Amino acid sequence: MGDESMVVGAADAAESGAVASGSDAVENADAAPAARGGAKRRGRPGPKREKLPPLVDAFGGLLIVDKEGGWTSHDVVAKSRRLLRTKKVGHAGTLDPMATGVLVLGVERATKLLGQLILTTKSYRATIRLGQSTITDDAEGEVTATTAAAHLTDAEIAARVAELTGDIQQVPATVSAIKVNGERAYARARAGEDVELVARPVTVSRFDILARRDIDTGDTPFVDLDVAVDCSSGTYIRALARDLGEKLGVGGHLTALRRTAVGPFTLDHARTLAQVEAAAEAGEPVLELDIDAAVRAAFPVRDITDAQANDLRNGRWLEPVGIPGVYAALDPAGHAIALLQESGKRASSVMVVRPANL
Repeated sequence: MGDESMVVGAADAAESGAVASGSDAVENADAAPAARGGAKRRGRPGPKREKLPPLVDAFGGLLIVDKEGGWTSHDVVAKSRRLLRTKKVGHAGTLDPMATGVLVLGVERATKLLGQLILTTKSYRATIRLGQSTITDDAEGEVTATTAAAHLTDAEIAARVAELTGDIQQVPATVSAIKVNGERAYARARAGEDVELVARPVTVSRFDILARRDIDTGDTPFVDLDVAVDCSSGTYIRALARDLGEKLGVGGHLTALRRTAVGPFTLDHARTLAQVEAAAEAGEPVLELDIDAAVRAAFPVRDITDAQANDLRNGRWLEPVGIPGVYAALDPAGHAIALLQESGKRASSVMVVRPANL
């Protein structure tokens, strides 16, 4: 996302600045003897640090990370770049720092798959606290209102949950990465602006209450709900918590969030960064899915001949076969050659996975 790009740029700038400062210091030190009439000394370059090769091949694949709480998505990308010894790492959608769970990363050429992956469905486990609102709609923000919630019945809660299930219009969380006149909403909110975001259509295909806990703090009684949510990409679980609280008249916010699936990729595929690091140190495979396995998992498949594979590798198109949407073309060896989409009398490449020059 844009905010993460800014972080990368800042890190690069800081690194460049450090090198420039060091260079300036050497030049100034060398200039001093010359100014005193002595011979100017030339600095001797230190030994070059050996650049280690990446731990994956040029095609790469997908790294499915079980993100820990407190890490930004950029933190995970930066750590993965160091572990895999390559800069070619990107993510297929951010996860809030507070949240844990599935974060899909593309590595090497597989980064080009990320924009084509059909990751429209996401699944979560979350905890919603009824009776308290915050400025961020989650536990990391300042509390703005507190209202007793113990009087709420299960039937009342279920009725309001039903209203937030299906195709709905949702106003995103104010502290979000959505741009307003070219600037992120969270930046405007933190600057003290009154940010108003437009409602957007989203689909909540599942919003189930798994458990209820009545919380007696000795002051204001709250209700905590453990929920399971399946939804379309772009749905804010924080906003669901906020809207459920508003509908019940007591306010609400999110206290815990774990993403359990993104498209076809689940926690069963995921590893923590510590587990990835241990695998790298042990010389074991570090990617959950190489590029061929990733393509097979995420797209419908069309088997093609070697001659057809050669055509695609060299930028030519194939005859359509009636497969809707984007699909993968695999050669007889099972290698992904291209992602295709049919239009009229052509099945043309939207991405050539294995071009002729690679």
